[in-house]
Amino acid sequence: MVTIKNKFLKATISPLGAELKSLSYMGEERLWQGDKKFWDGSSPILFPVCSGLKNGEYYFEGQKYAIEKHGFLRFCQFTTENVSENSATFLFSSNEKTKVNYPFDFQFRATFTLKEKSLEVSYAVKNLSTAPMYFSLGSHEGYFCPEGIEDYDIIFSEKETLDTYKINADGLIDGKENILKENDILPLKYDYFAEDALIFKELKSRSVVLKNRNTKKSIKLNFDGFDYFLIWTVAGAPFICLEPWRGITDDKDTDQNFKTKEGIITLDGLDTSISAHTIEIID
Repeated sequence: MVTIKNKFLKATISPLGAELKSLSYMGEERLWQGDKKFWDGSSPILFPVCSGLKNGEYYFEGQKYAIEKHGFLRFCQFTTENVSENSATFLFSSNEKTKVNYPFDFQFRATFTLKEKSLEVSYAVKNLSTAPMYFSLGSHEGYFCPEGIEDYDIIFSEKETLDTYKINADGLIDGKENILKENDILPLKYDYFAEDALIFKELKSRSVVLKNRNTKKSIKLNFDGFDYFLIWTVAGAPFICLEPWRGITDDKDTDQNFKTKEGIITLDGLDTSISAHTIEIID
């Protein structure tokens, strides 16, 4: 484990998956610590797909490949490349094992930097080939809600009319349903998650606040540059996941062509794509 800190925050990151495992503010834990009863993750990085593919498969240049839900990066051992008191960078490079099901040469760097009461999380994907590569990525951070999520609101930075996209029995997007009209506050309730996550494609807001309406304790997530946003938990669990994604679950009518998959990022040869979001603690 690697720990970084400043006078307000302390963050601990595991080299396995470069997963943020702890974020404490003035000694108080704000990140979900994992529990197999509900979900044993804390903050996995999703790459090179977000959520699921139809039949767990995709096609690239006529060849079929298989990738499990949320991709393989969360199971990969990163090298700790740089560490200072308030920042750490982790590196993973493609290898013969990854290229069996994802035929691209790449480097993935995850950098965590503390600035006052904020943690900036940056993902840099470098294409090591001269040909384009294709990928999606996302964050899946779980925030500790010890009182249960129904004491909390999600406050959007803009007034929203929101449709959530529904997931069918095959794990694919199939229809949508409106849950908010011209409002910036979504009170959380477990009923929303009876089937799966809330999936938003048309979000105007580039930040949200998770606020306990009783204690007023809040966390702000800034995610400019991410086209999709998801919220997820399971029944009775004391956490909520706020998930900015650059990519999305397959639609039931997908043709499974990876190059034209909804939300896919095309990265030109030898280029680097950087995606960053910030977690800010609000007293």
